Amino acid sequence: MNDLMDLPISPGLLISLIIVVIAIVIISKGLVIIRQSEVMVVERLGSFHRVLESGINIIIPFIEQPRAITMIRYRKMGEDYQPIMTDEFRIDRRETVMDFPGQPVVTTDNVTVRINGALYYQIIDPKRAVYEVENMSQAVEVLAKTTLRSVVGKMELDKLFESRAEVNNEIQAAMEEPASKWGVKISRVEVQDIAMPDEVESAMRLQMAAERKRRATVTEAEGEKSAAIAMAQGQRESSILNAQGDKESAILRAQGEQESIKLVLNAIGDSEENKRTVVGYLLGQSYIKGLPNMAKNGERVFVPYESSALLGSMGMFREMAGSPEDTVSNHLKNRTSNPSDGGFRSGIVGGAAGGN
Repeated sequence: MNDLMDLPISPGLLISLIIVVIAIVIISKGLVIIRQSEVMVVERLGSFHRVLESGINIIIPFIEQPRAITMIRYRKMGEDYQPIMTDEFRIDRRETVMDFPGQPVVTTDNVTVRINGALYYQIIDPKRAVYEVENMSQAVEVLAKTTLRSVVGKMELDKLFESRAEVNNEIQAAMEEPASKWGVKISRVEVQDIAMPDEVESAMRLQMAAERKRRATVTEAEGEKSAAIAMAQGQRESSILNAQGDKESAILRAQGEQESIKLVLNAIGDSEENKRTVVGYLLGQSYIKGLPNMAKNGERVFVPYESSALLGSMGMFREMAGSPEDTVSNHLKNRTSNPSDGGFRSGIVGGAAGGN
């Protein structure tokens, strides 16, 4: 053992050992492996040199150094979110979500609400993300909070609940231009939760109950209105149909009476005297049919003088010639037995004229 320690070390061997050690250090420091979807910003002597992409990369140790980027991430501890700031040499180019804690926002109707949001962003240009802003993640977070206050501050509370998608789009559009200067792309912004004071929430519940009651009342009124309109339309159509029926019935009765008069006149002759006799008979029949109805509403019935004379003419007409129907029937029989006999017609007309 002592013999080995007493062996002299040659200068050449010592130099070789030093070179090997330096080579190992250079290789360990200069060989950099970058994973997929990651990049690294490298500086040479304190100034930007290049961006290392995924794969195997070689840098010059002590001359080229990676530049770190400061990132803020939130960790939930209980009900609160605690920010954690870290310096990272490898920049992740994937889409990143930032769940920033709730922020108090005042609407136009002076209601203070607490809004919790989520921000989705992606680093497009690593060089700008490192050199254009001191703390990229903090800058994006502050920009999101201020834009959220600005957009929500222009809305009323009711519209805020109805227009979440509109709020998200306005925040994203307002953040795109300043974020692009930092090499960051804002993918989307989501409003997660809106917390209101207890008294405002109670008032909104009462308002919602009143609105539902109003809608029920309006719906019931509209139903009654529709039913009334349908009933009125049914009555109108029924009245129209009844009127049309009465019209057609009256036309048919008039046509029947017209045919009856024609038959009587054809049987007894169509002279002016015979026409007056037949018309008087028909009017008398109408008076007789109307007498029972006249006596329904009272104990006394007043008969006009003209109607008495007319009824007398009817009686005489029946005694001398019978009813118009019998006259027609007898006349037809006589014409069949003796076609040249015309005394029956003149006898009837003369009897009627003598009675008058």
